[in-house]
Amino acid sequence: MAEQYKDARYKNAKSEGKKITKLYDGNGLFLWVYEDGRKYWRMRYRMHGKEKLLSLGVYPTVSLSQAREKARAENTKIKNDIDPSIERRIQKQQSKEAALNNFEVVAREWYQKQVHTWVTSHAKDVLRRLEANVFPYVGSQPISKIEAPELLNMIRVMEHRGAYDLAHRVLQVCGQVFRYGVVTGRCNRDPAADLKGALTPHKKKNQAAVKPEDLPDLLKAIATYDTIGDRQTQLALQLLAHTFVRTNELIGAVWSEFDLANALWTVPAERMKKRNEHIVPLTSRVIAIIRELKIIAGNSRYLLPGRNPNKSISNNTLLYALYRLGYKSKMTGHGFRAVASTILNELEFNPDAIERQLAHCENNAIRGAYNRAKYLPQRIEIMNW
Repeated sequence: MAEQYKDARYKNAKSEGKKITKLYDGNGLFLWVYEDGRKYWRMRYRMHGKEKLLSLGVYPTVSLSQAREKARAENTKIKNDIDPSIERRIQKQQSKEAALNNFEVVAREWYQKQVHTWVTSHAKDVLRRLEANVFPYVGSQPISKIEAPELLNMIRVMEHRGAYDLAHRVLQVCGQVFRYGVVTGRCNRDPAADLKGALTPHKKKNQAAVKPEDLPDLLKAIATYDTIGDRQTQLALQLLAHTFVRTNELIGAVWSEFDLANALWTVPAERMKKRNEHIVPLTSRVIAIIRELKIIAGNSRYLLPGRNPNKSISNNTLLYALYRLGYKSKMTGHGFRAVASTILNELEFNPDAIERQLAHCENNAIRGAYNRAKYLPQRIEIMNW
C-alpha cells in the first residue's frame, strides 16, 4: 500500500511553480520534477568524501519499483568501493571503442587501403560481397570478439543457397580483414583460418576456351560475323584474338592510349587488374583493325563505343557474339588468353615474355612499373608471330 501511495504521489507530482522539485524516496533515491512536467530518477551518494549524482532513468518508463532496484544495485557497488559514475564512464568509453573497432568499421578501413590497387569491377565485387554477406551477420560486433563458430554460421547461409564458390571468396576476404585488424591492434588473431576444411568443397570452373587445334575454325567463324552481326563487334573479337588482353581492358580502351606511329598500346595502371601499366605491341594487322574502328567510332573517345558514344560497349557484347557464332559454353573472351598461352608455350617462346605479355606480373607496384617494358623485343616477336 505504501508503495502504491508513493507511486501515485510521483505520478501526480507537479513542480509547484519551481523550475525543479525534488521528491525523496530514501537510500539516496529521489525524483526530479521539472516545470514542464518531465520527471527523472536521480540518486545521491558519497564516495571518498565527495557528493555525487547518478541518473537512473525517466519516470514513468522506469517505475518506482525499478528505480528502487537500481538504487539498491548501485548502493551495493558503493559498499564494495566501486564508484558507479566512474564505472559508467569506463563502460561508455569501452562501448565507443567497440563501435569504432567493430568488424564493419575495420573492413571498410581495410577496403579503402586496398581499393586503389584493384580494377573498378573487382573493387565493386569485394564491397558488394561484404555488404550483402558479412556485415548483416557480424558487422556490428567488435572484431576482437568474433570467433570461428560465428563465421561458420555466416558461411552456412551462403552454402545453403548453393553459393559454394562465393563462400570461399567471402571467407578469404574476411581473413584479410582480420589480419589487417591484427596488425592495426584491433584484434589478436584471424579466426577465419580456423575454418580451413570446414567449408563445402567446390570445383573451380575454368572459363571456356577452345583447344588450340580448333582455333582456326573459330577465327573463320569470326570472319563471317558481319553477316549476322555488326562490323565493330567482329573487329573487336579479332582484336581480342590478336592481342589476348582481358575483355575489360579492351572494351574500356580510349584513343589516347594508342601510339600507332610506334605500334604500341599502353593500358594505364588504373585499368589493369594488377594496377601496373601494360604495354601491348601492335602488329600491322592490329593497326589496320584499329584504323577501321576509328572510322566506326567517329568522335567517341572510346575504341569501342556503345549505342551511347559516351560509353563503351558492355561486358557481354563480345560474349554474346561468341554465343551467336555457336560457341556458347565453348569459348569466352578470356579463353583467347588461355589459347594464346598454350600455343606460345608449346612453341617454346620465352615463358617469362609470355607471362609479361599476359600481364601476369608482380603485385609490387614499383617493380611492376619498372618492368613494364621488360622482354619487349621478345614480346614484339610473339605478337608478330
